[in-house]
Amino acid sequence: MRPVFTSTTATAVLQAVALASAQAITWDEAREKASADLAALTQDEKIGMVSGVTWEGGPCVGNTYAPESIAYPSLCLQDGPLSLRYANPVTVFPAGINAGATWDRELIRARGAAMGEQAKGLGINVQLGPALGPLGKIPTGGRNWEGFSSDPYLMGVAAAQTIEGMQESGVQACAKHYILNEQEHNRETISSNPDDRTVHELYLWPFYDTVKANVASVMCSYNKIDGTWTCENDEVLNTLLKGQLGFPGYVVSDWNAQHSTVDSANNGLDMTMPGSDFNDPPGSVYWGDNLAAAIQDGSVPQERLDDMVTRILSSWYFVGQDQDYPAVAFSSWDGGAATVNVTTPEHGDVARAVARDSIVLLKNSNQSLPLGAPASLAIIGSDAIVNPDGANACVDRGCNTGTLAQGWGSGTAEFPYLVDPLSAIQEQLAGGSTEIVTSTTDDASAGAEAAASAETAIVFITADAGEGYITVEDNAGDRNNLDPWHDGNALVQAVAQTGTPTIVVVHSVGPIILETILAEPNVVAIVWAGIPGQESGHGLTDVLFGDTSPSGKLPYTIGKSEEDYGITWTQDLVDDFPEGLFIDYRYFDQNEIAPRYEFGFGLSYTTFNYSGIKVSVTAESGPTVGEIVVGGPEDLFESVGTVSASVGNSGTVSGAEVAQLYIGYPESAPSTPPKQLRGFQKLNLEPGESAQAEFDLARRDISYWDADSQEWVVPSGEFQVYVGSSSRDIRLTGSFTI
Repeated sequence: MRPVFTSTTATAVLQAVALASAQAITWDEAREKASADLAALTQDEKIGMVSGVTWEGGPCVGNTYAPESIAYPSLCLQDGPLSLRYANPVTVFPAGINAGATWDRELIRARGAAMGEQAKGLGINVQLGPALGPLGKIPTGGRNWEGFSSDPYLMGVAAAQTIEGMQESGVQACAKHYILNEQEHNRETISSNPDDRTVHELYLWPFYDTVKANVASVMCSYNKIDGTWTCENDEVLNTLLKGQLGFPGYVVSDWNAQHSTVDSANNGLDMTMPGSDFNDPPGSVYWGDNLAAAIQDGSVPQERLDDMVTRILSSWYFVGQDQDYPAVAFSSWDGGAATVNVTTPEHGDVARAVARDSIVLLKNSNQSLPLGAPASLAIIGSDAIVNPDGANACVDRGCNTGTLAQGWGSGTAEFPYLVDPLSAIQEQLAGGSTEIVTSTTDDASAGAEAAASAETAIVFITADAGEGYITVEDNAGDRNNLDPWHDGNALVQAVAQTGTPTIVVVHSVGPIILETILAEPNVVAIVWAGIPGQESGHGLTDVLFGDTSPSGKLPYTIGKSEEDYGITWTQDLVDDFPEGLFIDYRYFDQNEIAPRYEFGFGLSYTTFNYSGIKVSVTAESGPTVGEIVVGGPEDLFESVGTVSASVGNSGTVSGAEVAQLYIGYPESAPSTPPKQLRGFQKLNLEPGESAQAEFDLARRDISYWDADSQEWVVPSGEFQVYVGSSSRDIRLTGSFTI
C-alpha cells in the first residue's frame, strides 16, 4: 500500500512551486511592460493576438497568432478545471466539487499548484479553470461538479486558492463561466434575468474573490443576460467585471460564444476563441479581418484594440511567462501524446489526498466503519470496477460504464491509470484471510446472491452528469432527476434485504435522493465519494479501513425529495431566477424544510466538542465607498473583527473537524437568508487535543448589495453569530450590534 498522504506533502508541493516561480511583479509593472510592447506591434499583429487561429488550427484547443515584432508566442489555451484535456500523460485530479468537500485551503491550493505545474511543463499558457459557474442553484445541473460548492463563500475561497496555486506555478488561470450559466439545456440560447442584488450576493460574489486573487483571465459564458449575449454585454463585462471588480486581465469568449464583430469588441470582449465555429471548413469568423475592417471604418475605436492587447500582454507578464517558458509539448489532435512527462509521485499524492479528504460519511450505525478484517466481504455494482473497455473508452468520458471518477464534457482528461474500488480493496486485504465475493454488474439478483454469502456487503452506486453536447443515457448534460443511475435503489434494496449488513458507496456529481436506501434497516453506512479522479480506490480504502478518519463535509444540501429544492432546469428560453437569494440551504432554512443531510454535514470516526465563543466585531453601518482596486472597493475586504471558538477532539482517534461560521443579518437588511456561511477552518486534532478556530470577518461578509444606491451596505442592528459543525448542527451562538 502506498503511504497515506499527509499535510506535509501539500506543504512540500507549495514550497517547490514557490521556489520555481518567476519573480512576482505587480499589475502596474506588468501593464508598463505591455504598454512598451504595444508601440512595437503592427496592426495585423495586434489583431492576431486577440483572434484565435480557428478550431484545430494549432496544437491546443485555443491558439492565437504569434507576432514577430516582440518576443511573444502563439498563446496556448487548454481545458480544464481538473486536469488537462487532450494531453497525456497527465494527473487526473478529483473534480472541483470534491476539492470543495475537503474544506481544506492548503490542500485545495496544492491541487491548483500541481495542475499548474503540469500545464507549464506542457507549454500551456492558459489553463481553462477553475470553474465557478455554474454556482449550482439547480441540483441536477450538468456541470455543477466542475465547481466547488453551491455556496458562494465556499466557492470563492476554493476558487481563489486554486488560482493562486495555479499562477504561482506559472500558468494563467481562467475563471469560468462568467456568468449565470446555470444549466446545460438551451445554454447557448437561454437568457438569465436575475435581479441585481441576487447577481451580486450569489453569482458575482465568488468572482470578487477570483479577481482579488489576481486571476489572469475570465471566460464569458454562452448564455444571454437580460436578452444580450454575455460575451457582448457591456453591463456584465465593463460595468461589473472591469468596473466594480477592478479586473485588470482579459476576457476570453467561451468556444463559439461570440456573436458579433463590433458589439463584442466595444462591450468588453478581449479575445475570441477558437476564432471560428466548429464547422468544416470553419465559418463565423467575427474577428481577424472583420475586426480590422471595423477599426478601419471607425465602428471599433483603435483604443479598444490597444486595450485588448495590453490586457492580454499584462496577464502574460504578470505570471512571468516572459521568462524561459517552455514551448508546447503536445498536440490535441494526434492523440495528445506529450514529449515530456509532467506527472510526479507528489502530484499523485495530492490527487489521493483530495479523493480521501473529500469523502463525506453520511451514516455509520453501530460504528460499522471503519472495517476491520471481515471473514468475507461482497463487492457489488458496476461502479466497483474500471469500464471493461478501458477507463478512457468514451470520448470526453461520455458514458456511465464502470467506476465514476469524472463527469463528462470538455472539463475532463485522459486517465493515465484509474484505481477502482475493487482493486484497492483487494490490495488493502492482500495477505489476509478475508474472502472477497464479487458481483460487478448492476443486476439486483446477482448482487443479492453475492451478499447472501458474505459477512458484509459494499454496494457501489452512481449518478452522472456533464456538458450538454453529449447525451448519456437520455441525460442531455443536466440530470433528468436526482435518482441513482442504473436503478441503484433496487440494487441496494436487494442486497440489504438478504440481511447482510450493507455499506453504500455513492459516486455522484451532486446530491441524489437516498430515502429508498435509508428505509432499509440493514444499510448500516453511507459513504459519499463524489467524483474522485485517478486515485479513487486508494482514497476510498484510506477511509473505509480507518487509515484516516473521514473529514469531508457536504458542499451542498441533500434533500429528502427533489421538490424540496424548489428549483429545476427549465426548457424555457428565459430564466428570471424567481428564487432570488434562496438556493440550496438558504432555501431550506427560509422555508423551514428539514434536509436529509444539510450543507456542511459530515461524520467522523471521532467526536468534537465546541466551547468558549468570542465575538469581537466593530464596524460602521452604511455603504462601502472605497477606491476601486483589483477585487473591488479597497475597503470591501478590510477586517471588521473576529469570531473564535475552541474545538476539541473528545473521541479516541485522531481526526479533522471543519468548524463553520454562519452569520444572520439584522432586520434592517431586507429579505436576507436566515444564515449564510462566512467562515470555516479545518483543524487536525489528536484525541484530547483542542485548538482555536479563528474566523476573520471582512466588511463584505456583513454587507448586502443595495440595488438602489449600487453599493455594498453594512446594515444597522443586531447580527446573529452561529458556530458549528454544519449549517444545522450549531454548537455555539453569539451576536454583535452595529
